[in-house]
This record gives sequence, C-alpha cells and structure tokens, in this order.
Amino acid sequence: MRELSLWRALLGVEKTVFEDIEFDPVQGHLVAHVRPTARSRGRCGRCQRPGRGYDEGRGRRRWRALDLGTVTASLEADAPRVTCPVHGVVVAHVPWARHDAGHTLAFDQTVAWLATVTSKSAITELMRVAWRTVGTIITRVWAETGGSVDLFAGLRRIGIDEISYRRGRLFLTVVIDHDTGRLVWADVGQSKATLQKFFDALGAERCAQITHVSADSAKYIAEAVAANCPAAVQVADPFHVVKWVNDALGEVRLEAWRQARRDLKANPRRPGRPATNEPAHPHAERFKQLTRARYSLWKNPENLTTGQRARLDWIATADPRLYQAYLLKEQLRLVFRLPPQEAATELDDWCRTARESQIPQFVDLAGTVNRQRTPILAAIEHGLSNGRTEAVNTKIRLRTRMAFGFRNPEALIALIMLSLGGHRPSLPGRK
Repeated sequence: MRELSLWRALLGVEKTVFEDIEFDPVQGHLVAHVRPTARSRGRCGRCQRPGRGYDEGRGRRRWRALDLGTVTASLEADAPRVTCPVHGVVVAHVPWARHDAGHTLAFDQTVAWLATVTSKSAITELMRVAWRTVGTIITRVWAETGGSVDLFAGLRRIGIDEISYRRGRLFLTVVIDHDTGRLVWADVGQSKATLQKFFDALGAERCAQITHVSADSAKYIAEAVAANCPAAVQVADPFHVVKWVNDALGEVRLEAWRQARRDLKANPRRPGRPATNEPAHPHAERFKQLTRARYSLWKNPENLTTGQRARLDWIATADPRLYQAYLLKEQLRLVFRLPPQEAATELDDWCRTARESQIPQFVDLAGTVNRQRTPILAAIEHGLSNGRTEAVNTKIRLRTRMAFGFRNPEALIALIMLSLGGHRPSLPGRK
C-alpha cells in the first residue's frame, strides 16, 4: 500500500490503480501500467458523465508524465470508448489526463507555469518537448482555466486597444480592467465585429455596469461601445491625442526640410574647401539645422538641452511657420494639465487658433480634435488614460516574440491570458 501511494505521489496522479512498473535502463525510461479506479471508469472523456461501454478503442496508449529525476516516465493504460448521452461516442475519461491529451495533468500544469515565467529555450530543454507542443498544452490549460473562473467579475472601467502580433497587419484586440490592471479578454481581429464578441460574452446585464471605457478614438471602438454600453463614459487616450499633434508637427518639419534640400540643390556650395572667414552657406546651414531639429521640436520644454533650446530659438527666427506649429503642439499638450473647467475653454481656443494658422496639417487636426472634444474632456475630468492598456501591450509584445513558432494565434492568446489575466497556473504539489 505504501508503495502504491509512493508511485501516485511521484507521478502526480490520483484515482489511479498501478498494475505494473517497467524500467528500461538503456533508454532511461519508466513505464507505469495503470487503470482508473472503479468509480472513475466508464465516464465520458469530455463531460465525465457515466456512459455505456462502446468498444475497446484503439488499444493501449501512453501519456507522458513528469520526469523522475533524470529518467523519463509514461503512464500506459487501455483507452476504451463509451457512449455519452450528450457527446456521443468518445474515448473514456482517465483521471490523470485531460481529454484528447498526450500528457498527464501534472505535466501540462508544469509546462503552462514555465511558459509564464521563463524562456522558450528553457522550457523545451527542461521538459524535452517541441515548442509547438508547448502551444498545444497552454491552449488546453487555458481552455480549462478560463472556463472555471469568472473573468468579468467586478468589471467597471475598461481599456480597449489593438496590438499587432505578426506582419501583414494581423492584430489582436485586447480589453483590460483599469481597476486591477489585468487582461480580461483578447481575440484575433481589429474590427467592430471582433469587439462585439467581447460584449456578447460580457452580456447585457454586465454591459450596463460598465462606467468608463478608454480607447484610442478608433471609430469602430466608439460605435461598438455606444451600441452596447450607452451609459458608459468614453475617454480618449491623452497619449494618442498628443501623438496626433506630434505627427502633424513632424509633417510640417518634413515639408520645411524638403524645401531646404531643394534650395540647397538649386544653389550648391562652391567647390573646394571654404575659406576660414567665409560665412556659412545659408541654404546649407538651414538644411543642417532642420535636419537636427526633430528632437528639439518633439521633446518637452523642461527636458531640452542647451543646444536644443538654441536650435528652437533659431527656428523661431528662421522659420516662423514651423515655430507656430511647435507652439500649437505645446498648447494642446498643456490642455491636459488644466482643471476640467479651464480645459474646455482652452481646447476650444486651440481649435480656433489651429484653424486660423492656415497650416493644412493643423487645420485638419483641429477638425479631428473638435470631433473628439467630449472624449478628450472626459479624459481630463476623470483622470483616465490608456496607460494601463499600453503597459499590458508592452508585456504582450514580449510574449508575442516568444510565441513565434506556434501553429495558430489561439496559443498566443492562451499564453498572454495565462500570464496577464490574473490566473497564472501553479506548479503541481505547491499551494
């Protein structure tokens, strides 16, 4: 009896009867011949309901178990089929493994835990499995874990974003909980139909409990949120708003740089080395200053170096149009530091100033900001942004690099949900 208990503990199995133990010293492999206990036999492999015996199946099969020190181990048992009233003819349930799996529960759990805490090469070397096998295992583990917990419990404030997981514009849409910082949902796609899957899973009752939604002002997100959570406050991400104005400023600088390059080509320097006291070529100097002006224009004023401040002073004199675009960028950035009452007035003033500047990039941006006025002011009032979502996205990018080699995106989703969803697998035998 003590020996049977020892083998159950070593191999991490329960409700299992050991019939025989074989060891091959040449291969360094141990095979345990087992069978389920009487109460565990004759059950459906999917739902574990009792079923009638159908046939003997394909005979005996093996399940890979955790290594015993330096020795690999497997369980071997019959695999009969039963007739389930719900699922029809299926392979009978075994208490040491999931349905349609080739590894024991303890093996699956260990691989899933390793996938959340260590590198790809360490997992494959330690567990002696291929990386694609790891993808299959974590998909199986997450299907069981996600089905046994309430992922949407207490969901009130959410952030929605999309992240590229492979070249060719392949995206995941992700949803995070602002209050806990955990990832609550992810799926393949970047569309209103994809996001609708989340709201369908959430249900009408819980959709009504959502109070705030932060996003990057994508039209499809706004429409899906308005249709499913009409009472929720939609918040524009301040980071993306500032990115819009930085992009517009970058386009204005690029126009000025291209014009300076054309002027330099039309009036090139004279051949040979310039004399010591010869003044700088005006077109060459302008081209050089604009080439180096990118970070001077993009950085916050408090972070500028002495040289970058000097370059800004040069731009104010040499290119008033570009300097006006810079001032518009700073004015919009400072709106997010104001109290909500003042921010509304300043935002309207900014839109008017941008339109009057007659800089095409900022005239267009003024229209975009005006359309997003309500979500932008909501971000200022509620102090909410997509910062937590972007933090989760950074961690997802790391897992995405690990997931190269998986057969399908479902394995990637399983990996990020196990790692970032707040329900990490535990090691067998640990509490």
